[in-house]
Amino acid sequence: MSTENNSTLKSYIDSATGAVQNAVGSIIGNRGDQAEGQAKQEKAHAEHAASHDTAKLPGFTATSDGAVAADHPDRTSGSWKQTAGAAKEFVGGTIGSEELKQAGRRENREGQEQEARGQVKDLGEGAKDRFTGQLGGAAAALVGDREKQREYQAQHDVGKAQQRGAEHDINKEAEAQRRADL
Repeated sequence: MSTENNSTLKSYIDSATGAVQNAVGSIIGNRGDQAEGQAKQEKAHAEHAASHDTAKLPGFTATSDGAVAADHPDRTSGSWKQTAGAAKEFVGGTIGSEELKQAGRRENREGQEQEARGQVKDLGEGAKDRFTGQLGGAAAALVGDREKQREYQAQHDVGKAQQRGAEHDINKEAEAQRRADL
């Protein structure tokens, strides 16, 4: 886990602050404020990108913060079911077995539904862990409990990885569907 937590919300705030500073500098003719505002905006864009960086591998997701989250089992099982269904459908089409082809389509569809349920569960659990981690970390900071702050930060980061992994797969599937529709 990194000490500099990349936050989407913080990146939005920094970007807005930089834009205002840049605009004010432009209005009053202060090139220093303009440059500083532009630098804040660029840093905010980089932070936003870093907060969304993930390494998505089969069965888990890792974020730039160093957190790793396992995919919900329905995601993996559903993916395998889709692969088996597609194989059956292909073999059925190749050998002329309409029954095998239809069974493959059903299995593929069931796998898609199962994977989608797992993605929804990962999105929900990830959001819950991020919120709980953020809130718990703030409370621990108020009482000065550094150990609890680290625990809550880890919970937040794993929730973020879980959520980003599901988002990654959902976006990938949406892009594949968009290409298929063209």
